[in-house]
Amino acid sequence: MSRRVALAAVTATAVGLGLVVAGPAAAQQTARQTATPTAVTRAALDPSLVAGRGANVPFVEQEAENAATNGVVIGPDRNAYTLPAEASGRKAVKLAPGQWVEFTLPKAANALTVRYSVPDAPNGGGITAPLNVTVNGGNKKTMTLTSQFSWLYNQYPFTNDPNAGLLHPDWWITECQCVPAATSPAPEITKPFRPMHFYDEQRLLLGKTYKAGDKVRLTAPANTNAAWTVIDLLDSEVVGAPHVRVVAANVLLFGADPTGRKDSAPAIEKAIAFAKRSNLKVYIPPGTYQVNRHIIVDDVTIEGAGSWYTIIKGKEVALPTPAPDGSVHTGVGFYGKDAADGGSRNVHLSGFTIEGDVRERIDTDQVNGIGGAMSDSTIKGLYIRHTKVGLWFDGPMNNIKVTDNIIVDQMADALNFHGGVTNSLVAGNFIRNTGDDGLAMWSEKNPNVNNVFDRNTVQTPTLANGIAIYGGKDNVVSNNLVADPLREGSGLHAGSRFGAEPFTGTLKFTDNTTVRAGAFDLNWRIGLGSIWFYALDRSIENDIQVTGDHYLDSTYNAIMMVSEWGVKDLYSITGVKFKNVRIDGTGTSVLSARVKGGASFENVDARNVGAVGINNCGSFGFPPTGSEFSVTDLGGNDGGGTTGPWAGAWQLPNTITCDDRPPVVAPPAPSPW
Repeated sequence: MSRRVALAAVTATAVGLGLVVAGPAAAQQTARQTATPTAVTRAALDPSLVAGRGANVPFVEQEAENAATNGVVIGPDRNAYTLPAEASGRKAVKLAPGQWVEFTLPKAANALTVRYSVPDAPNGGGITAPLNVTVNGGNKKTMTLTSQFSWLYNQYPFTNDPNAGLLHPDWWITECQCVPAATSPAPEITKPFRPMHFYDEQRLLLGKTYKAGDKVRLTAPANTNAAWTVIDLLDSEVVGAPHVRVVAANVLLFGADPTGRKDSAPAIEKAIAFAKRSNLKVYIPPGTYQVNRHIIVDDVTIEGAGSWYTIIKGKEVALPTPAPDGSVHTGVGFYGKDAADGGSRNVHLSGFTIEGDVRERIDTDQVNGIGGAMSDSTIKGLYIRHTKVGLWFDGPMNNIKVTDNIIVDQMADALNFHGGVTNSLVAGNFIRNTGDDGLAMWSEKNPNVNNVFDRNTVQTPTLANGIAIYGGKDNVVSNNLVADPLREGSGLHAGSRFGAEPFTGTLKFTDNTTVRAGAFDLNWRIGLGSIWFYALDRSIENDIQVTGDHYLDSTYNAIMMVSEWGVKDLYSITGVKFKNVRIDGTGTSVLSARVKGGASFENVDARNVGAVGINNCGSFGFPPTGSEFSVTDLGGNDGGGTTGPWAGAWQLPNTITCDDRPPVVAPPAPSPW
């Protein structure tokens, strides 16, 4: 049994994937009811291990598996399509009706966020179910949980129908290692096929401030209609008083409805027009405002009372005919003008929530929280959930700052710089549960140039990568924390793919940390790297500097260089320089090379390496002169694991050590270096 399932025997039953843990975890259930105060973590780790990296958030994170409970801990598991694999830290707590999990507050708090999962309806579409919240045994509040925005199935771009047959029977699938439509007899595909995207989260204001040491209990009521309720984690914080802007174009004065009963889009647009004429800011006071379409913003500042208080919430609306951009729906969002129309400038949005109603992925739909082109603009302090993409910017555009936002529960990316975004900053953002890349720069048609992704946290992307760079020039990825990528991607990525413009200038990955990355690729059926470089459309041959990164508890490899089999003799990866990197735990190798080219390594220290330090396949020509991929040792490369020094002299510069699927060896948990 591999390390990913060794600690828990897990079975899946019915649409709800009712995970059952056998053995030690169940036996410890009673003892856990008197657990010690709940540990504070970041990305399910001791915060000291990731100090100075990732977003500086107002809340503290506590994992349910560390809390007192009479439920059952599920996991750890890193296999796709399982509930624990999509949980933070790859563990969670499963509650049957009547069971509870109890957290001890580490600091004062008047607000909570609960990340959870409940089953889908038998035919899809989700259910709602109650969750009781008590503090110190009293002050009960009831949250209404829902699976209406989770539970996707099948092949890309996925479906909400658990009973659907293959969306693409002409695609190769790993389950039968065949193309079903071209196979006789046709294979039987288990339904639901590839369930995923299980989790959602809810916020709750408690109505008063509780002190450190108080106990928050989450209980699945005995009469709940959910066969089980999985609790992943609890975030707690103190939310301050609402922000007030007295001298402003207050949307209430223009007819906006803070109860959410009537459409407030026309009133907000009137307030924007008045503010622009009068050189005022727009203020949206506390309330829930119904907006079911795009609000076009240009040369305007819009402030809310804070994301806990001002909520812009919309329904997804089917369009009578498709829009010119291919959209078949519209929904709530703040959009700059199209770049083709000159784009927008001087847009400043802060202090409110954008809550969409997107329950399926339709890539042509413009149902994103923020969209269009916005130059010389700022987006700060927003909470965005249940949209397709949190922020999708179509360039060319210049100088946007996206800072201190929380972006969760997306059908696709959290943020994408799409073509021609320049001189821009994305910093201090917290991202969880995306359906595609957490943060991406995609240089389609126009290169993204001189942008920085700095001090962001990306957790549990259910598909693709935590942070991905597709082409571009002189971009930087620094001081970020990426945890728990699941499938068809990993932690940090640079790829010449998706028709992107080539990499030019310098690309820097500096002082980032990945945790439990190095995922398994279901199509290739090999392990990726926590950071990986992929030459698909063309060679990668610019100056790439990877400096100061930490790769912790990599499921497979820490580093991968790869090209697609069909172009392995055409494209190469050269010019990547690794320096002052720490690697603590790999299931397999430090470096897996499946491409021609080379990279240099200086002061790369590794420990708890599970397989041969360098898995060098090159481009699979296996010439007698050695691999087509060369490793340049610049000194100071120390440590290793079960097979000796990771960069042993016998492997250098290009010894063929090709083993794509070595046994996975579980390293110990990450610890101080």
